[in-house]
Amino acid sequence: MIRDQLLAAVHDALVHLGVDTVPDGVVVERPARREHGDWSTNAALVSAKAVGKNPRELGQALADHLDANRPPHVEALEIAGPGFVNFRLAPTWLHDVLIEVIDEGEADYGRLSIGDGLTVNIEFVSANPTGPIHAGGGRWGAYGDSLARLMARCGYEPHTEFYINDRGVQTVLFGQSLAAAKAGDETPEKGYKGVYIDDWAAEMPDDVDPTTWGIERSLTDSRLVLADMNVEFDTWSSEKALVEAGAEAEVLDRLKQSGLVYDKDGATWLKTSEYGDTDDRVLIKSDGEYTYFTPDIAYHLDKYNRGDHLIDILGADHHGYAPRMRAALIALGKPAESYEVIIGQNVKLVRDGTEVKMSKRAGDIVEIRDLIDEVGADVARFAYLLQSVDSPQTLDLDLLSTQASENPVFYVQYANARIHSIGREAAERGIERSPLSGVDLSVLDHERELEVLRVLSSLPEVLEVAVKERAPHKVTTWVRELAAAFHGFYRDCPILRSDIEPETQQARLWLAEASRVGLAIGLDLLGVSAPEHM
Repeated sequence: MIRDQLLAAVHDALVHLGVDTVPDGVVVERPARREHGDWSTNAALVSAKAVGKNPRELGQALADHLDANRPPHVEALEIAGPGFVNFRLAPTWLHDVLIEVIDEGEADYGRLSIGDGLTVNIEFVSANPTGPIHAGGGRWGAYGDSLARLMARCGYEPHTEFYINDRGVQTVLFGQSLAAAKAGDETPEKGYKGVYIDDWAAEMPDDVDPTTWGIERSLTDSRLVLADMNVEFDTWSSEKALVEAGAEAEVLDRLKQSGLVYDKDGATWLKTSEYGDTDDRVLIKSDGEYTYFTPDIAYHLDKYNRGDHLIDILGADHHGYAPRMRAALIALGKPAESYEVIIGQNVKLVRDGTEVKMSKRAGDIVEIRDLIDEVGADVARFAYLLQSVDSPQTLDLDLLSTQASENPVFYVQYANARIHSIGREAAERGIERSPLSGVDLSVLDHERELEVLRVLSSLPEVLEVAVKERAPHKVTTWVRELAAAFHGFYRDCPILRSDIEPETQQARLWLAEASRVGLAIGLDLLGVSAPEHM
């Protein structure tokens, strides 16, 4: 990468100028504004103290040395602000990007080793098995699965997991609600209502336990609809199975060994306040029953068998969950940094400017399946990933139902389809791409061509930031930028027109192919298809 080449040159220059130990804070990055050049370094600002010069003075010396010993592709250097050194590069660096994209291809371009093989257990969705997953839950499915894909490309080994809360009051009420609907009786107090209850009750055989049958029916529905949205899980973990295996008593014994368990008011408590929780938490109630917290601790301890680092993706109402669970895991000997919680915000669906309500228990529910049936799985998934998961989201069903450039996923997929249409038309005309090694890429000097290559060049940086910030939406933004750049190139830089010179045509055909590779990588990370026809 050009960034690495420039950074190495900056390091060498600093050493030459008397900086014996180059500070870790020295970076080479893209300026926020294009007019400031292609790349910029803060080296003079963070190194000036080490050589007893002011940053601007060191920056000038640094620029002079780099100008006399120019790194590849550098055309000019300049000092900006308090001492930044800006690099202006020849287009040849972007031509090298094209070669890199083609050589490494879909499998390896942008692949990073940041994770260093760390195994990561990612739990997400984990909806109670008391009915279909509503459309708001689809956001966790899209986010969690794309985060796992992103981590895999960046050198981690992710393991995805769905926790089934298949015991407790809510499942009993669910079974009672099905039984009542089957018999034509009134729904029990605080029970579940809605069309899905009536439909499932009609399916339910007479000779089954309603709760057991209902849980399995709900899980089957969840598996199918999530798979329709291209979301798969490596493990589906049952709370009931965990409890029946004696996990609660086992984890309680281990917690007692920590010295943080005590009795008070007839209940058994864990001193989670020792590790940052606001209050201590009850493990066993005064009636002798375990609280929900105890099996949850047991489950998280079990998850370490499938990952050295745990990530829980939870809803907006779980802000207090992380401190208490982290405290419990520390008490069990796990490093605090090995447990991570991502809190997402809710989704609001609107149609004709009016909010569509979602409530499983009240029966007023919009299922993921309803959303998929209306706008398609690709559109639904892409829409969920348009913005950061920690911000509230509004999905406009009218917009997502259109096949127009205003629809973000249509705009991106159409770019991919256009690339394939170029290939088909070229084949019909008997035009083939020559081997890349023999193509003159220097003819790619139009601003539209260079912009496509600039966007492609930024993919490794985007992935690095996205994985560190747990932000798949940054990949969505990048894919949209690439699509926009390609559409501009397609409009202003003809490829197959009869008056286009053969060398230009060949270079542009390869640029289109590099764009296809970039779109394929980005769409795969988002779990969205890359159609060849639209």
